[in-house]
Amino acid sequence: MNAAAPAPDARVTAQFRFYEELNDFLAPERRRREFDAVCARAATVKHMIEALGVPHTEVELVLVNGESVGFDRLLHDGDRVSVYPKFEALDITPLLRVRAQPLRRTRFVADAHLGGLAHLLRMMGFDTLYDNHFEDAEIETIAAREGRIVLTRDRELLKRRTITHGCFVHALKSALQLREVYDRLDLARSARPFTLCLACNAPLRAVDKAVIEDLLPPRVREHYQRFSTCDQCGRVFWEGSHWQRMRAIVDQLRAPG
Repeated sequence: MNAAAPAPDARVTAQFRFYEELNDFLAPERRRREFDAVCARAATVKHMIEALGVPHTEVELVLVNGESVGFDRLLHDGDRVSVYPKFEALDITPLLRVRAQPLRRTRFVADAHLGGLAHLLRMMGFDTLYDNHFEDAEIETIAAREGRIVLTRDRELLKRRTITHGCFVHALKSALQLREVYDRLDLARSARPFTLCLACNAPLRAVDKAVIEDLLPPRVREHYQRFSTCDQCGRVFWEGSHWQRMRAIVDQLRAPG
C-alpha cells in the first residue's frame, strides 16, 4: 500500500545540534545539546541555520542524517542536522558540500568597527581592506569580487547571500581580536610580518638610507640604519619604539601555546 503524500502545509520538524563556538550564536537553552526546530515550508539548510541565529559563513560542514550536504538541501520531517564550524587541525576538504572552496584564505575586508584589527593584520602581512566609511553593501561587493574573508561583529552582515567567507569576531579589544582571528583561521604559517604598509595596505620595500635621508627627523637619521618605504603613499618606516611594540605583539603570537 502506498503512503499518502503529506499535505502541502504540513509542518516539518528537524533535530539540530551545533558544535563548538557555533553555540555562542544560539539561545542559551539550545546550546551544546540536540533540539527540535519547526521549519518553514520548503526550508533549506542555510535558511534554518541562519533563522536559528548562526551566520552561514561560520559553518564549514553540515551533516544531515550523517551525510555531508550543501546549504541548498531541503529539510524533511525528522531530519537530524549536525552543524560544524571551521576545522583547525583536520583537513575535511573531501567532505565539503557547503561551498566550492574551503575557508582558508588570507585576504580580508574588515567592517567599519574593526580598524584596529585591520591595522594589526596588515602588521602581520595580511592583505586587509578597511575604510571606516565602508557600507555593508560595499563590503559584500568587495568580498564577492575579490574573494576576501569578511571580518565583522555584525552577524547580519555575514548572512548576506553573496558573502561565502566570513568570520564573526567575538573579542572587543583589537589585540585580542588579532589573537582570535590568528588562531581560528590558522594564520601562523602564512604570516609575513612588516611586509605591508600599515596605512594603505600596499607592499613595503627596503630603501637605502641615502635615498630618503633628507626626509628623516634628525634623531632618526642619527640612530637608525634600516628603512622601508611604501611606493603608494610615500611613508618611510624604521625600527623605532612603535616598531618594537609591534615586534612584541608578533613574538607573543608566535610563542608556543
